[in-house]
Amino acid sequence: MVDNATLVRLLRQLLVESDHFVGMFGDAHGMHRTDLNALALIMDARWRGEPLSPGKLAEAMHLSASATTSVLDRLEASGHVERARSTRDRRKVELRMSDKAMEFGKLFFAPLSTAYSAAWEGFTDVERDAIARFLAASVHATVAVRGEFAQRRGGTTQSPPHR
Repeated sequence: MVDNATLVRLLRQLLVESDHFVGMFGDAHGMHRTDLNALALIMDARWRGEPLSPGKLAEAMHLSASATTSVLDRLEASGHVERARSTRDRRKVELRMSDKAMEFGKLFFAPLSTAYSAAWEGFTDVERDAIARFLAASVHATVAVRGEFAQRRGGTTQSPPHR
């Protein structure tokens, strides 16, 4: 049986390697880490069918409104994101990914997706279910500890500036 310390170490190693990958990808394409994180959040919201507003993006990224505006200005200028009025409520603005951004996302995520899929081929459905539960529980635990940390820092959940 794998102990918790081993799981923590392996998860930490995965996070560090993922961080290196994202950093290298961003450097190769002249994009800030924050921009790549924003694109991932906007893409995930689109796949869930829940359009993301600039305010919701700021909340998800733990950035101020002005920092989020800077990120969105860069993404809009590069042709990755468009701010558009909601079709459901014209008072609201939604973030929409361009086709260019979708292709960029494929360029970014496809190699990892392919490598992960190959690495996971030997897992049974039961094991995959356990892995999914493990990852979801790990995400929830991270969010909870981040919230506690933010409260100790004076209530702000704002992330430190990237780059």
